[in-house]
Amino acid sequence: MSRKDRKKKKIWPWIVGGFGLIVIAVLVYGLMVYMNLTKTAKDMHEPIDRELSDKREDAVAFKDQEPFSVLVLGVDERAGDSGRSDTMIVLTVNPKSNSTKMVSIPRDTYTEIVGKDTKDKLNHAYAFGGIEMAMASVENLLDVPIDYVVQVNMESFKEIVDAVGGIKVNNTLDFNVDKYVFPKGEISLDGEEALAFVRMRYEDPRGDFGRQDRQKQVIQAVLREGASFSSLVKYKSIFGAIGNNVRTNMTFDEMVDVQANYRDAAKKIDQIIIKDGEGKKMNKVWYYIMNDDELESVKEELKTHLEI
Repeated sequence: MSRKDRKKKKIWPWIVGGFGLIVIAVLVYGLMVYMNLTKTAKDMHEPIDRELSDKREDAVAFKDQEPFSVLVLGVDERAGDSGRSDTMIVLTVNPKSNSTKMVSIPRDTYTEIVGKDTKDKLNHAYAFGGIEMAMASVENLLDVPIDYVVQVNMESFKEIVDAVGGIKVNNTLDFNVDKYVFPKGEISLDGEEALAFVRMRYEDPRGDFGRQDRQKQVIQAVLREGASFSSLVKYKSIFGAIGNNVRTNMTFDEMVDVQANYRDAAKKIDQIIIKDGEGKKMNKVWYYIMNDDELESVKEELKTHLEI
């Protein structure tokens, strides 16, 4: 055997061994991520006091790729306050059309609060009766089943923003909130700044609608940053922040089924804009009164997407 061949023979085991170590490291890392994800899913899971929507005869079968709906509640809970749902977004997911519909409901919408025998602002439903009353009241307003709910603690949402390393958004309005200055254009936000950014409402000429747009921007930016390659090294802090601040009635197994059967539907999000209603004071309280024709149109679009 030549000297050159002997040298190659010595190097080859190191290459194979090095590749083996890389494979083992990747497998160990993947296992760590999976274990942390499983723990986070368990931390997030919070059963609700109902098994099935009154508007469904059978539960959604994820393996059959049946369309389903989710209510996202951004809840502002502060010391001494039971909290109100400042953000209410309904998502309908249809894997057959590979699309998701998203509609933000104005929080001051005047409607029936189911279980309270009264009409009031929709965001008060959470304060009166928690998640179940909020879900029932949204179902009654839109006349569609709400299958799942995701509750996000907006006060601590800053932890999630910081966990992904901050976010970038395109700001369309110059404004100040407390010590923070938000100029027009693309801006970078840490957790505290993001919270101030989404909470501002009174300086916005579009009021609650402008606020909803900023909330959507922040949520989309968090999802974008969380899905980036650089966030892989931050998975522990990201999962920890999510586990502390997000609650859902969806189980880990259901999340796995959604990931397997619905992931393409999340790539195309069509926004349904509610804009034709009007503000009105009743007994010195300001409410948002939905336009009847627009509300019927939203109902039909969601029903068609849910195939009901």
